[in-house]
Amino acid sequence: MRIKNSEMHFGIVAIVLHWLMAILLIALLALGLYMVTLPISIEKLRLYGWHKEYGMFGLILVIARSMWRITNRIPQLSLPWWEKLAARTVHYTFYGFMFAMPITGWIITSAAGLPVSFFSWFVFPDLVSPNPNLMHLFQQIHKWLGYGLIATIVLHTSAALKHHFINKDDILRRMLS
Repeated sequence: MRIKNSEMHFGIVAIVLHWLMAILLIALLALGLYMVTLPISIEKLRLYGWHKEYGMFGLILVIARSMWRITNRIPQLSLPWWEKLAARTVHYTFYGFMFAMPITGWIITSAAGLPVSFFSWFVFPDLVSPNPNLMHLFQQIHKWLGYGLIATIVLHTSAALKHHFINKDDILRRMLS
C-alpha cells in the first residue's frame, strides 16, 4: 500500500486519518447526545471530561489531516460535474464542522471557567473569560453544529453506499484499500 495519494487512490495516511476521524466523530456525537440527558453526577462529569479530551484530540487530528490534504494530491473523481461539486461541498462542510465543533466546545468550557485538559498532559489556554451568557450561546451553537454534522455524516454515508451498491463504481473502495 502506498503512503501518499495517487491519481486514482488514497494512500494509507489519508485512509487511516479518514477512518480514525470517522470513528472518533461518531463516538463523540453519540457520547454528546447521551451525556446531556444525564442528571448532574460524577458519571456525567467524567463523560464530559472524556468528551472534551477526545474533542481536542479530534481538533489535533483535523489539523494534521488538513495539512496532509493540502500537501497531497486528491485522487480524481470520474463523476458528472454536479456530483463532483456535491462531493467537494460535503468535504468542505465536513472540515468546517471538524474545526467548529471542538473550537465551540473549547469556548463553552472557557466561558464556564473550566480547564480544557489534554489527557492530563497539559491544559489548553482559555479562549474567553468566564461568561455565562457566552457559554449558553455557544452551547446552542455547539448543539446545532452537532446536528448539522450528523446530517452531513448521513448524507456522506448514503452517497458512498449509493456509489457502491447502485452505481457499482470504485468511490467507496478508494477509501478502503
